[in-house]
Amino acid sequence: MYSEEFAADPHGSYRELRRAYGPFAPVELAPGVPATLVIGYYEAVRILNDPENFPADPRAWEVTVPDDCPVKPMMMWYPNVLRNTGVAHARYRGANVGAIGGVDLHGLHAVVEREAIPLINTFCESGQADLVSQYAFPLVFAGLNHMLGCPGDIGQRVATGMAMLFDSVDDGAVQGMTMLSEALMDLIELKRREPGDDMVTRLLQHDAGLDDTEMLYNIISIYGAGIEPQQNLIINALRLILTDDRFAGDVIGGSLSTRDALDEVLFNDPPMANFAISYPRHPIPVGDVWLPANQPVMISFAACNNDPAIGGERTGNRSHLAWSSGPHACPAKSVATLVAQEAVDQLLDALPELRLAVGADELSWRPGPFHRALAALPVVFPASPPLNVM
Repeated sequence: MYSEEFAADPHGSYRELRRAYGPFAPVELAPGVPATLVIGYYEAVRILNDPENFPADPRAWEVTVPDDCPVKPMMMWYPNVLRNTGVAHARYRGANVGAIGGVDLHGLHAVVEREAIPLINTFCESGQADLVSQYAFPLVFAGLNHMLGCPGDIGQRVATGMAMLFDSVDDGAVQGMTMLSEALMDLIELKRREPGDDMVTRLLQHDAGLDDTEMLYNIISIYGAGIEPQQNLIINALRLILTDDRFAGDVIGGSLSTRDALDEVLFNDPPMANFAISYPRHPIPVGDVWLPANQPVMISFAACNNDPAIGGERTGNRSHLAWSSGPHACPAKSVATLVAQEAVDQLLDALPELRLAVGADELSWRPGPFHRALAALPVVFPASPPLNVM
């Protein structure tokens, strides 16, 4: 799952795995790192809602994996909401939900617009752009920094480290975690000195009483969920709109909404295509398959969403697993949906004649077992004058 071939055609791989193995497929996340990939929808729902038998704590697994394993920094235990179960998970989740719940969604609309327009103005007169590096990434980055109360200099270090961590294809992941941790400790100290109406301050003040290490790793999980997946959701939605006649002709015309495009992406190309990893403490049967103890069980949201067993109409259907399910379901779904929808709408409103600069088959997907991420999304459009800045 770490190969360029898998990144280029994951759905072809899922189909082959389903034919060969059914709902549970043996895979390698990195060389010599075996895992079970869950590609059956109903089997995934059962596992996601059974934390007792499928805990998210990887500590018994990680001691079997060398430190230079490229996926280890992304999967190992941390004192955060993502990698714990039971009482510890409930404590961390309460703090995270409290921090996210304080985000003003109405005000967030204005924040996205305020950030989107100057970004569009940097390329609108040129008639061409890469929407990953020039639009989606800096927009998501700025919006998340706003919500967390993170100044730009610290945020840039965070973004660089997180990108290295998500790629998970060489030893850059270890360097990325180091860069990320140092930047976020600086942010925590800043918020202690200068508290504000932001997520980091709310985490610090929550009655869960998180210590510095817990603060660090819970903020890492927020950044992890907020940069790469959010950027990929926006870009994958724009790719769909620009390459599929149902959307290219209808989104601007009003027959299909941006939300319909986002929902289809969340079904077919979710930004975190494979994640929600658990580690059974003992061998456990699911149906007629025994899953081994202390080996990763990873949910393929992309494959499960396209399981022939579920079928049905997709437009307006939000039964996909892209936000996960059960006790580890994403608590920031409303925030993420708002940012992505506003980002796409702002761009299409400003540049309605946007089109791909290359053939759809020339777009390059970044390798890595977890994400579904384009390396770039080059577009062209009639040059237009800058928009009025708010």
